[in-house]
Formats: sequence, structure tokens, C-alpha cells
Amino acid sequence: MSEKSYDLIVIGAGPGGYVCAIRAAQLGMKVAVVEKRKSLGGTCLNVGCIPSKALLQSSHLYEMAAHDFEGHGIKVKPSLDFDTMMKRKDKVVADNTGGVAFLFKKNKIDHLIGHGTLTAPDTVKVVGEDGEQEVKAKNVVIATGSDVMPLPGVEIDEKQIVSSTGALELPKVPKSMVVIGAGVIGLELGSVYRRLGAEVTVIEYLDFILPPMDGEVRKQMQRILDKQGLKFMLGSKVTGAEKNKKGVKLTVEPAKGGDTKEVEAEVVLVAIGRRPYTDSLGLAEIGVDMTDRGFVTVDENFQTNVQGVFAIGDVIGGAMLAHKAEDEGVAVAELIAGETAHINYDAIPSVVYTWPEVGAVGKTEEQLKDAGIEYNVGKFPFTANGRARCNGETDGFVKILADKKTDTVLGCHIVGPEGGDLLQEVVVGMEFGASAEDIARTCHSHPALGEAVKEAALAVAKRTIHM
Repeated sequence: MSEKSYDLIVIGAGPGGYVCAIRAAQLGMKVAVVEKRKSLGGTCLNVGCIPSKALLQSSHLYEMAAHDFEGHGIKVKPSLDFDTMMKRKDKVVADNTGGVAFLFKKNKIDHLIGHGTLTAPDTVKVVGEDGEQEVKAKNVVIATGSDVMPLPGVEIDEKQIVSSTGALELPKVPKSMVVIGAGVIGLELGSVYRRLGAEVTVIEYLDFILPPMDGEVRKQMQRILDKQGLKFMLGSKVTGAEKNKKGVKLTVEPAKGGDTKEVEAEVVLVAIGRRPYTDSLGLAEIGVDMTDRGFVTVDENFQTNVQGVFAIGDVIGGAMLAHKAEDEGVAVAELIAGETAHINYDAIPSVVYTWPEVGAVGKTEEQLKDAGIEYNVGKFPFTANGRARCNGETDGFVKILADKKTDTVLGCHIVGPEGGDLLQEVVVGMEFGASAEDIARTCHSHPALGEAVKEAALAVAKRTIHM
């Protein structure tokens, strides 16, 4: 058994882990990353964010060609080449993971391939295809992310009953698909296969989709997705699954109790959430505190109760988002190096990459009401935006919530074309404590979708121009 020593070992090469490693290397540390996959990037780059967005883009273009081009004076009859679409997705993944590998070489970061287990606060045992080795470090960062949440009575086989991972590798477009869970992953992947020709039904335990988005956003998106062809069974729970040659037969009953019914589909996607991944990491053995739900407990500096052992990203809870993990990776590297770091958790954006997109940052109306905070609302629809009309994409709105006394922006919620990108100017504004008037008095190019953000900010003071 060989032994190497580092300033920092990161366990997990997802967005949090690899960004942490790069920043630490920039700060002069000798760094290694332990990752069981041969390719870097974790769930996000390999079987999550990147491949799903590649398929969302391809399926969106296919649907536009089939249904929208004619209105622009372009007459085509598209045919689907699913194999090519999937190969393109695979190439996008390979290009991104290869890019991270290049950054590791550039920053002289060692990639130790295998499963990492802490045998002491400063020691990690790595077991891989090439055997076992033990490495030591002054500091260790746990960045192992999260895994698919299982559903009792519905066993995932990644063929007929799939997780998001299996849904990204289907050999063909199914004739029918049931998505269990109306969250981000379920609606994104459900949209992909609905666009490509599958009949998609979404079953959700709650009475609404997209928890915990703003209530008005949830209602608007359900109407839009329903119009696009997604079918919804809300307030329902799946209690069992029976597989056969034709597909899967699900047993479904009302969440509040009542008669059961059967729902059949060729493929079932389980997308009810994710849970922290801490399997066989040795955390309990070295005394690291964890919550009842399995999240690693850390302080404001991402330090666990065990000196020298830190944790970031999905594994510590909060918003399970790649960019949140990235910011925490940078922060913990800088803190370990003796610098200061800052993350404003009130300005972490969230995006749903359906079409139209959903972008959200800060508080919802429901949260502000529950907290007793008085606020003003400014809202502007894309039907009144010139560029949206030019593009033929007028579904949705921009809504800005501002403190009634100070006019400080407390939240922004967008349903609309490029909603995730449009949101970013508000995220930057919130980071610097902007008021709605600050955004309203900032010149926006014309004609542009971003003018809807300006008009929503104007609407906070009831002085929109184009409505």
C-alpha cells in the first residue's frame, strides 16, 4: 500500500468538488481529488445537468421544426433520428468532462480513481481498479453530492422503471411514459420525451407542481405544460409497480386516501428528489455529525465537528444546485487558505429548463406573507414585450417583489423565454442590495426580452410604460 500526502484532498469530482480543487490549486495547495468515475464532473456533467440540457435543446428544436417553423414561413417535415440526438448528447458530455480533465492537468491536480473512505481525519483510503492506496492530507473536503431518492414499492431497474440516469440512456422514444414527481427533473425530462412523441403523464403527491416555486409561477407553468400536452395527476401517490412485457402497471391512490386506480406506461421515470450520498465514506466511524436525514452537519465555515474535515454541496443540504455547490467549493478553499469568503444564500438562482423556462431567486410571495414582511409586486407579461412578439414566444411574465418601505428587491420570478438568463441581472442586483428603482432606471437595450425585467421593476412603483 503506497502513501501520498497533500494539502487538500477532495472526495467527489462534481461541480462543488472540482471547483474547490481548482481554486485550492490556484491558492498554492497540493491537491488531489478522489472520484470513483473515470470521467470528472460528477452527476451534473455525466448524468445530470449537462446531458439533460443537451436533450432539452435538441427536442426543443425538433418541436419548433415540427410545429412553429411554418408560422415563420419555413416549410419543413422533420423526421426524428433519435440515435444521432443521443450521440450528440454523449459528445456534449465528453467535451465537458474532458474540459475538466484539462483543467486538472493545467492546475496540477491529481485524480485518484476509486472509492474514497476516511479512516482518520487526515487519511483517505482509495479503492479502485488498480488496487488500494492510502493518502494523507492536512484537510479533507467531502463533496460527494447526492443520489436518486428511491420510492418504496417501485424498484428502479434503469430499463422499464428508470431514474434520471436511465431516462438519459433510453434506446428509443417510448410510446408512453409516467413521470413520478412534478419537480424540476421530472418536468424537464418529461418535456423531452413529450416533444419527441411520447404520451407523458406526471403523477405528483402534492396538489401543485414545482415545489417550492412561487404559487403564481406554479399555476402558470401547469397551464402552459398542460397546453403543450403533459397530463397531470396531482394529489396522488404511487403505491406499487408491476412490470410486464408491454411496460409497467402502477397502482395509484389519492394522497389523502380513497380508491386506487391503475396507470400503465411503457416506461416509468422516478423523480421524487435526491438524498445525500454518504455511503461507505467512513464519516460515522471518525465521528462526523450528521442529521437524521443523512446530511453532513457543518458550521458557517463548512467545517464539520471533526477538525480538518469539511463538507460542501448537496451533501450538506440546502438548495441542491450545482452552482450553489460551486460557490461553496470556492469559499471553503479560500477559508482553508486563510482568506475570507462570502456566500449570499438569499441570492442563489434556480432555473427550470422547460420551455418556457422558469427562473427564481429570493423570496416567494408565500414566504413573505408567512414572515409578515410587507412588500410591493411589479409584474409584466411577455405578451407586451416587443422582442417576445417578434420571436413568437409570449407565454409568461416577470414578477419582482420589493420591500414596501425600502424598495429593496426581495425576490424575482420569471416564466418565459430565456428566463434563466434574464434572471441573472436581478441576482446581481440583489447581491449588491439593489432596489426595484435601481433596475427600473438602468437602461435596457431595445428590442430585447430583458425589457420585461425593467418593466416589472417599473411596475413595483405602478409606472410601467408599455402596459
